[in-house]
Amino acid sequence: MYIIYHNPRCKKSREALEYLEIKNIDYEVILYLENNLSLVEIKNLLNKLKIHPKEIVRMQEQVWKENFKNKDLNSNQYYKILTNYPKLIERPIVTYLNNGVIAKPIENLKKFIESN
Repeated sequence: MYIIYHNPRCKKSREALEYLEIKNIDYEVILYLENNLSLVEIKNLLNKLKIHPKEIVRMQEQVWKENFKNKDLNSNQYYKILTNYPKLIERPIVTYLNNGVIAKPIENLKKFIESN
C-alpha cells in the first residue's frame, strides 16, 4: 500500500492525493502535522527517499529562517529539527514498500508510480 504524508492545506499535497484517487491506488494518509513523526519514523522515511535530511527541509519557512538558516548542522540535528518542527518537512511525500518520492511536482509522483 502507498503512504502519503499529507498536509490538507497544501495545494500540491491535495493534488497528489487526488492523483492517487484518480488512479484508484490504495493508500494510507499520514497527517504528519497533526501527529508529529518520531525520530525513527523520520529516519525510516529518509531511508526510503534515499536523501540527506537537509534535502527535505522547507527552507523558505519562517521558522527555518529565524532559527536555523546559515547554521552548520549535522544529520542528527536535522532529524531533531524535523521532529520538532514538522511544518518544515517538504510535502507531499509518497512511499511504497522501501522507496519514496517527494511528489512535487506531480510528475515525480507519476514516474514513481509507473516504476512500481
